[in-house]
Amino acid sequence: MYKIIQEDGAPIKAWIEGVPLEDAARKQLLNVAALPFIHSHVAAMPDVHWGMGATVGSVIATKAAIIPAAVGVDIGCGMVAARTSLVASDLPDNLSGVRAAVEKAVPHGRTNHGGEGDRGAWHNVPDGVAQAMTDFDTGDLAARLAVLADKHPKIAKAASRAPKHLGTLGTGNHFIELCLDEVQSVWVMLHSGSRGIGNQIGQYFIERAKEDMRRWFINLPDDDLAYLPEGSTNFDDYVEAVEWAQNFAFANRSVMLKAVMAALEQALGRPFAWGSVAVNCHHNYVARENHFGANVWLTRKGAVRAREGDLGIIPGSMGARSYIVRGKGNADSFHTCSHGAGRAMSRAEAKRRFSLADHEKATEGIECRKDKDVIDETPMAYKDIDAVMAAQSDLVEVVHTLRQVVCVKG
Repeated sequence: MYKIIQEDGAPIKAWIEGVPLEDAARKQLLNVAALPFIHSHVAAMPDVHWGMGATVGSVIATKAAIIPAAVGVDIGCGMVAARTSLVASDLPDNLSGVRAAVEKAVPHGRTNHGGEGDRGAWHNVPDGVAQAMTDFDTGDLAARLAVLADKHPKIAKAASRAPKHLGTLGTGNHFIELCLDEVQSVWVMLHSGSRGIGNQIGQYFIERAKEDMRRWFINLPDDDLAYLPEGSTNFDDYVEAVEWAQNFAFANRSVMLKAVMAALEQALGRPFAWGSVAVNCHHNYVARENHFGANVWLTRKGAVRAREGDLGIIPGSMGARSYIVRGKGNADSFHTCSHGAGRAMSRAEAKRRFSLADHEKATEGIECRKDKDVIDETPMAYKDIDAVMAAQSDLVEVVHTLRQVVCVKG
């Protein structure tokens, strides 16, 4: 159940029983709730924590306006997962070769892939990836991007690199994992978004919203709450661009999933089936939805749609369980659940607090990076996933419990 937090603005319904809510996140939530175009209330998920623009783990229903910084710059970031016909005994005892095969198949992090050029991107775009830009099931991504770049020259440079970023992982908390469920079935799960082009689209429209606020002498408690009013040219352009970025993010995960499956097949030297259960869901996005009797723009910032029957993915961390869940359609949460465990501390604090030995112990038995550059992603930097799940028992039910055996970090 939720707790009510309220000061001057709309109420905040927060699913935080048994999990901490930092002061900085609370202040962000209150700032959002005070905006005049908030519809009904603001919802906060149990993984809620401070974020750039708006609180990660928040759900914001707005009438006739969108806050671009609340959607963020990793537009369409989300998860995909699929169960394979493999079981644990089909995997080798030493999984380093499997991890290496996945790392070779999918550009990730800041490493060069096949030559000089954009780090973490394709040097030579594979035929299948190039084709996905033109015939993906959400429409011709390449043609629609050309229109956007022509209309908005400031995103043209990033747009020209977009094909090299399709099917690539990115950095930070993005990851690819092989997991085992409760009956030892092998799953592939990955986390990524719209890459450099989504980042550029986000930054571009955040700045345009801030320019509008300055032009109209609108003072906000936080500059990152600058908004675009419905009916304005900037609003229409943003809706068009953000929809494209969300489709690109969906395509990006789909392309990577196929690449990982092919790499796994090659590493194991045997074919297998997959796709019996597959989920591909955003957790940083905006959509037109109807809630509490009104059509609104619903921004899920680090949150997953959980209508009744919806399948979603709630990952833990590098050393904790993850969950495939089914939504219960809770109206008070705007049919939403958490998108993960949620950070318990900043990346800088994690690097100060934990040693390489701490990280190695926390990821024991998992084939993954165990170097100083991933300490900011160590399991202890995140909230307790079990407490997060307990706090949202009225939002979702667990369908599968997964534990990772291989983790490739961005």
